[in-house]
Parts: sequence; C-alpha cells; structure tokens
Amino acid sequence: MAKLYFSYSTMNAGKSTLLLQASYNYRERGMRTVLFIAAFDDRGGAGRIASRIGLDCEAIPFRPEDDLFQSLENLKAEGEIACAFVDEAQFLTESQVWQLARVADRLNVPVMTYGLRTDFRGKLFPGSAALLAIADELREVRTICHCGRKATMVVRVNDEGRVIREGAQIEVGGNEKYVSYCRRHWDDVMGREAPD
Repeated sequence: MAKLYFSYSTMNAGKSTLLLQASYNYRERGMRTVLFIAAFDDRGGAGRIASRIGLDCEAIPFRPEDDLFQSLENLKAEGEIACAFVDEAQFLTESQVWQLARVADRLNVPVMTYGLRTDFRGKLFPGSAALLAIADELREVRTICHCGRKATMVVRVNDEGRVIREGAQIEVGGNEKYVSYCRRHWDDVMGREAPD
C-alpha cells in the first residue's frame, strides 16, 4: 500500500537535494517519477527544482487552484508512476494535501513531500499543518544552528541582515533572506517575550 510522506525542516537542510536524489534512484532503475514545485518558486528557473549544491530537475509547477489528484490520475493513464514528489510542500493548500493522500490511497502511488514546517514567525504553514495531521510518515531533515544545536526555526532578514518580525507569511528566498536557528537563538533574535 502506498503512503503519503512529509519530510520537513528549516531552510538550508537539504530537502530539495534529498528529493532529487530519491527521484534519481527511481529513474536510474527505469521507473517513472513525477515532480511538482510551487509555481511562484522560480529560484531554480520556472518549473525547476534546484538544490543549493547544484542539482536540478524539471518539475510541474502547481498553483493553489490545481487538482493534484486529477493531474496524477491523468499522468498515470499515460504510464505507470513509481513515485510522486512535491518540493516546497508548505505551499500546498489543505485540499491539495488531501488530494495527495487520495493519490496514495486510490491510485496506489507513493507521494513524498518536502517542505518547511513553520514560517519565520514560528507559525505553521497551512500545507505543513495538513501534512503533519494526515501524512502516513513524518521525517525530520536536520540542520544545525550556529551554536551546534539542531535548528528548528527560521528567521527572515532584510538586505542589511536585520531581523524582520512582521510581514507576509510567504516570501520566496534563500540564504540571502532566511537564517535557521535552534529555538533558543530564534527566541533571542526575534526578541519575543514570554507569554503571561
């Protein structure tokens, strides 16, 4: 039976690299994979998943209104799919997460999603919240804070490197815009006060 997987972490943990490596392993054995990436994330080029270490691959861009179950059902009619992969899964809608669960349950195609768990304010993304709730398997991809502890949070910075505490939840960027921290140092740099 196929499963829905969610591999999550902060920025710069190597999620895209892991996705591309896993897809390559299937393809090397002659198996077909289908890759998706959020349409507005064009850091690697439109419709491309790219890693910081230089790996990249063509992917199908998805938008909030897209029906991913229908897309994969149509693609499966053209030939067997060994696995479906989704990069930047935090940008999925809750409905799309359920569509991907149906892909695993009804089309018997494993779905591996990779994304951030929380935004720069420490809040769950809607796609991540749905994946944390219904994925069959959760996998944490680890990276480290400057102190050596496991990084679990991310901070958004401006062009001068100053911490940004407010703003839109979604703002695409990489090392120039985001820094990963352990919870303690995230709390320090965000200047948060303990709740009453």
